[in-house]
Amino acid sequence: MKNTKFIFVTGGVCSSLGKGIVASSLAAILKSGKKKVSIMKLDPYLNVDPGTMSPSQHGEVFVLDDGSETDLDLGHYERFINTPLIGESSISSGKIYKEVLEEEREGKYLGKTIQVVPHITNKIKEKIKKAALQTKSEILIVELGGTVGDLEGEPFLESLRQLKNEYGKNCLCAHLTLLPYLESSKELKTKPTQLSISELRKRGILADMIFCRSDMKITDDLLEKISFFCDVEKEAVIPSETAESIYEVPLKFLNYGVGDVLNKKLNLKIKNFNMNNWKKFVDKIYKSEKEVFVGIAKKYNKLDDSYISVVEALKSAGFSQSKKVKIISIDTEKIEKKDVDEIKKLKKVSGIVVPGGFGKRGIEGKIKIAEYCRKNKIPYLGICLGSHIMAIEFARNVLKIKDATSEEFNEKSKNKIIHFIPEQKNIRKKGATMRLGKFLCEISKNTKAFKIYKKEKTEERHRHRYEFNNNFLENFSGTDFVVSGKNPESGLVEIVENKNHPFMIAVQFHPEFKSRPLNPHPLFFEFIKKIK
Repeated sequence: MKNTKFIFVTGGVCSSLGKGIVASSLAAILKSGKKKVSIMKLDPYLNVDPGTMSPSQHGEVFVLDDGSETDLDLGHYERFINTPLIGESSISSGKIYKEVLEEEREGKYLGKTIQVVPHITNKIKEKIKKAALQTKSEILIVELGGTVGDLEGEPFLESLRQLKNEYGKNCLCAHLTLLPYLESSKELKTKPTQLSISELRKRGILADMIFCRSDMKITDDLLEKISFFCDVEKEAVIPSETAESIYEVPLKFLNYGVGDVLNKKLNLKIKNFNMNNWKKFVDKIYKSEKEVFVGIAKKYNKLDDSYISVVEALKSAGFSQSKKVKIISIDTEKIEKKDVDEIKKLKKVSGIVVPGGFGKRGIEGKIKIAEYCRKNKIPYLGICLGSHIMAIEFARNVLKIKDATSEEFNEKSKNKIIHFIPEQKNIRKKGATMRLGKFLCEISKNTKAFKIYKKEKTEERHRHRYEFNNNFLENFSGTDFVVSGKNPESGLVEIVENKNHPFMIAVQFHPEFKSRPLNPHPLFFEFIKKIK
């Protein structure tokens, strides 16, 4: 811990500039220099964690091995550095205030007046130091969500200021800001960046590096201007221009000399940044010519980030096979309403993913899609809810159990093919009603799943309340519907497949959370392989 170095990533001017990609890219560069790197996210919102936040507003909930429900940026972190993160890697204002207030109720503060400074800021610093200690990081990258100037982010900035004073030259602040383009004058403007740096200074934090976001080419004279007015060396003012792929960003940063700047400012003494494998992957992205169209049967359609890990897993699996995966969103509510244009989309795709989700909205549309895939031999990959859909569709249309459903959709049904997680030791984790985190799955030999995984056991991440009802196993026995994976401790169903279908496989877990750019998850790899 004493030797840990810190990189704080803050943002200015506006949100959604890509602080997570900057943080991930810095981590990838440092890891290529053989440094032990980890990343954590500080979120100023008052939710304790993203678990109850709507995917339509906040994007997907990314689940870690330990069952922590975290911000989607942690998905980027893991994909870029291929290192499992921990619960302490995701901290929110809600979590901080909750812990401090609970400690106050327990009498820990001996009747003292609880204040933002020092109690909240001390707790934030404690969490950062704990993350560094638990991950045994040589370098911990800390991303602060939101924008400098946001009222709710002030305690975090104060904590970072205190840490910067405490650790001195072992701390570096990287600030991401926007260079807006004015069409009327045909120029990029630096004034918002200057004002953003000024706001940071008001909090007692001096930027050591500035990353300049732009959809346009940033000229050398603009970099010099920013350097002059913001009092940062020109070599540490880095263009962050929009790339065709986010995975090209670390290579661009490396070409701009980011590695040398980090070496100099943090005294890292890294002799070589070896990103050859990363470069080969990016080359594949741009050399992939064959396009394949994959449908994602969505119920959260307002925000693309609702299914970002699924999308990235599909794309990575495609690039590894020199294929460009083109995503077509299929609105399952419109399928229910027999929307002609939405139904036409089914004809355009060569494979369909039915991802996770909660609630009964759009469910009948998903069931129709599963039936379409089964009857027309279209590759189908079901994830979490998608496995429930596959079982219900088969029960209704093949086993002729007309009222087959899930307890989630109809508690009074006599034929709940899917039901609430049964009470069993070590099954329910966190919040009492969810099965969260890493669980073991034993895979049966002579199944499609075994051929895909090429092993008898795998550990995968879960996030759900409902499971296949084992009381109905006998109904499916001897049919095309095969249970090919189970949890050995509980007997809960993990993988199901249709043995007479080219690729109709569904899993209770979330394989997208463990898929990586350089190492696509085998289920996604095989799914894309089956698509012509």
